[in-house]
Amino acid sequence: MGKDYYQILGVDRNALDEEIKKAFRKKAHEYHPDKAGGNAEKFKEINEAYQVLSKPERKKQYDQYGTTFEGFGGQAAYDAGFNWSDLFRQGSGGFRSGGVNFDFGDLGDIFSDFFGQQSRPAGQRAARVSHTANGHDLEINLSVDFNEAVFGIGKTLEIVKMVGCRHCLGNGAEPGTKIETCARCQGQGQISTTQQTFFGAFRSVSTCPDCQGEGKRASQNCSQCQGRGTLKDKVRLKVNIPAGIDDGETIRLAGEGEAGEKGGQAGDLYLNLSVRPSAEFRRQGYDIHTFQKISFSQASLGGKVKVKTVDGEVSLKIPIGTQNGRQFILKEKGVPRLRGRGRGNQLVTVEVLVPKDLNRQQKKLVQQLADEGL
Repeated sequence: MGKDYYQILGVDRNALDEEIKKAFRKKAHEYHPDKAGGNAEKFKEINEAYQVLSKPERKKQYDQYGTTFEGFGGQAAYDAGFNWSDLFRQGSGGFRSGGVNFDFGDLGDIFSDFFGQQSRPAGQRAARVSHTANGHDLEINLSVDFNEAVFGIGKTLEIVKMVGCRHCLGNGAEPGTKIETCARCQGQGQISTTQQTFFGAFRSVSTCPDCQGEGKRASQNCSQCQGRGTLKDKVRLKVNIPAGIDDGETIRLAGEGEAGEKGGQAGDLYLNLSVRPSAEFRRQGYDIHTFQKISFSQASLGGKVKVKTVDGEVSLKIPIGTQNGRQFILKEKGVPRLRGRGRGNQLVTVEVLVPKDLNRQQKKLVQQLADEGL
């Protein structure tokens, strides 16, 4: 049976694209081979599932046929990557001849084991398969201050990742040596053998073990990267944290992940942002909340007080008779909108202070106010 890609990613068959992407990132982060407790085979399986389910056409084919090629008839039925057990299970399930039952499902499994996953009728030309390895995505947790998240900031990161080898410029050959056509596969990148079966002659195609499917190989491998074209190195990367970003958001930097081997596409770098809390400000969406303490006399008689904002101090007018808990709005003193124009507001809640320790004169004055009904 083919692999259940939905089960591999842990999503429902009706999962949306965003749910599939989120599940992939979570699984990939968990099983990344560079992490402690990572699992390279599991990581490869997760990536395989995502490459199918994240592409609409591949996903449609997989949902319909259980694999990722166009239908089961004609030439397409013999394309690279074909699953024989899926083919034979599309029929009635078997047939009976001479008193013997033939199970097509079992037969399909035998063919898969016998020919591998790239079997085709003899005489049909094999499609050239590219074996360049794309680079892995990287994920980094980055912490910033409250004000840095509000106004944005440039950061310089130092990360260790796979980069293109500078010695051979990524081609895997020692400088000054030749890159030659592979003698074993004659530049095809594949080797084939033909087998006779009661269904006819079939050709089994496999990746050339000498050139790993490239069709060419270095006469002498690079002394620095041993022919891979990539090696691990520490790099400095300047990144811009945009104004208005919030805690828990992720920034994707395309092509800043690990370099691919043999010209493969570089992975992406994901920055998971965490914002350190502020002792003075609390964010809610694009608004900022603060508390301002005022005296009993200021609340009763009114006046002006200095209020801290992320832009600095501003003057706030306190009306006569302001009650405890009243909220004032400072327009455009909040957080810049990340994907829009303008800013949020600052909401200031006043706290009327009730004095705890009064001297004799103060008590006398308060008593006089009480006698007046205040």
